Amino acid sequence: MFVNGLFKLSPVFLLAGMMFVGTDALVAAPVATVYAAIVAMISEKMKFQEIVDSAVENVKEMQLVFFILMAAYAMAESFMATGVGASIINVALSLGLTAKTIAVTGFLVTSILSIATGTSWGTFAACAPIFLWLNHIVGGNIMLTVGAIAGGACFGDNIGLISDTTVVSSGIQRVEVVHRIKHQGIWSISCLIVSAILIFATSIFMGLPSFMGNAGDAINQIPAEVWANLEEARPAAVSLLNQVQEGVPVYMMIPLVIVLIAAIKGLPTLACLGLGIVSSFVFGMFAGTISSAGEFLGLMETGFSDAGSWVIVMMMWVGAFGGIMGRIKAFAPISKFISSTVKNVRQLMFSNGILAILGNMALADEMAQIVTIGPIMKELTDDNVEATEEQMYKLRLRNATFGDALGVFGSQLIPWHVYIGFYVGIASAVYPLQEFGAMDIIRYNFMAMVAVSSLLILTLTGWDRFIPNFAIPSEPDVKLKKNINVKETVKKTS
Repeated sequence: MFVNGLFKLSPVFLLAGMMFVGTDALVAAPVATVYAAIVAMISEKMKFQEIVDSAVENVKEMQLVFFILMAAYAMAESFMATGVGASIINVALSLGLTAKTIAVTGFLVTSILSIATGTSWGTFAACAPIFLWLNHIVGGNIMLTVGAIAGGACFGDNIGLISDTTVVSSGIQRVEVVHRIKHQGIWSISCLIVSAILIFATSIFMGLPSFMGNAGDAINQIPAEVWANLEEARPAAVSLLNQVQEGVPVYMMIPLVIVLIAAIKGLPTLACLGLGIVSSFVFGMFAGTISSAGEFLGLMETGFSDAGSWVIVMMMWVGAFGGIMGRIKAFAPISKFISSTVKNVRQLMFSNGILAILGNMALADEMAQIVTIGPIMKELTDDNVEATEEQMYKLRLRNATFGDALGVFGSQLIPWHVYIGFYVGIASAVYPLQEFGAMDIIRYNFMAMVAVSSLLILTLTGWDRFIPNFAIPSEPDVKLKKNINVKETVKKTS
C-alpha cells in the first residue's frame, strides 16, 4: 500500500525535479502528464480513453481562466501603449516616490486593487507595466519590486468578496464568505502590515537611494541597442517610456479607476478587464496616444498572442496533469495516514494545511487544489472530530482559509506553479530589460512567506487565540473521535 501510494505521487516528484533543474514548464508539464498517464494505467488499470477524458475534463474547468489570461495580457498591453501607465508613473513621481519607497508603494497599491478586482492575475497584469518601469526610473531594486507586487496582487484574491478562490473555497466547506472574511480579516491585515515593514526594511538594508527619480535621466540612460531590442520585443513599452518623458493627460488614469469601480460593484473579472481595455482605447483616442482603431487592435493581437504562446499552453498541460492525479486519488494514502497518526484536533487541522500545500505542489494550480483537496480536508475533519455544530463551523472556516490562503499564497512559493509562470510571463513581456525566472518572483515575496508560515504556526501552536476572531476550538472543547473510543474502551475493561 505504501509503495503504491508513493508510486501514485511519483509524477509530482518528476515535475518538481524537472522544474528544479531548470527545465522549461512547456517541457516539464507534458513529460509529467505522460508519466502520470502511465502511472494511472499501471496503478488503476485505467484505459487510455479514460485518462484522456480525465485530463480534458479538468482542462475544461479552466476555460474561463484562459479568456481572463488573454484579456489580462491585452489590458497590460493597452495600459502601456495608451498612456494609462505613463499617467500613473508621472503622478507617482510628482508625489516624491524614491527607490526606497517604490516596492512598498507597489505592494500596498496592488493589495488594494486586488481587493477591488478580486483577481491577482488581473491586478498583476495591470500594475506590472506601471511599477516595473517606475522602479526603473527611480533606481529601485527590480527583484524586490516584482516580488512585492506579486505578493500584493494575491492579497485580495484571498480575502476579496468577489474573488473566485474565496467563493469556491468557502462553498466547498459550506461556510458563508462574509463569515470567512470576518474569521481571517485581522490575521490578513496583520500579514499585510508585517510584509510592508519587511519590504521597506529590505529596501533600506539594500542601501537604495533616497533621492527622487528623474524620469528623463533614467530613460536617457537606456543604451541604443536596448532601445532597438525593446522596439522589437515590446513596442508598447517604448510608447510608455516616451509618454513618461513627454507627458500625458492626467485623465488617462481614468481607465484604471473604471476597473476599480466595476470590481467594487461586483462585475465579473472578464467584464472588469474588458472595461479597462475599452476605456483605455476611448481615452487614448482623446489624448492622441492612439491614432486609430486598427492600431489598438494590433495591441490586442499582441496581447492575445503573447498569452497563447506560452502561459495558456503551459496551463493546459498542467490542468491535464492535475486531472489525472485527481482521478487516481493520489492523495488518498496521505489522508489515511493523517487520520491514523494525529493525536489531537490541532494536529489534524495543521495536517490539513500541509495537505493543501502538497496538493498545490502536485496540481500546480490553486483552483485545482481547492476543488480537489478541499473535500478531503472537510471529510477528514467531519469524520474524525467530535464537536458541536458551532465548533465544527469554526473548524470549517479554518479549512476554507487553508484552501484559499495556502492555494493563493502557497502558489507564490512553488517554482513550477501556473501562478509563477503567469507572473514571469507578464513581467518579461512588459519589462524586457530584465530576464525573469521563477525564483525572482519568489525571492522577495514576503507576503507569501509571512502568510503561509504564520497560518501554519498559529494553527499548530494555538497562538491563533491571540488574534481576534481567528481562534479555532481545541481540546478539551473538541476531541478526536478515536481518542474518545479509546477512553471508552479503557473504562469498559477497567
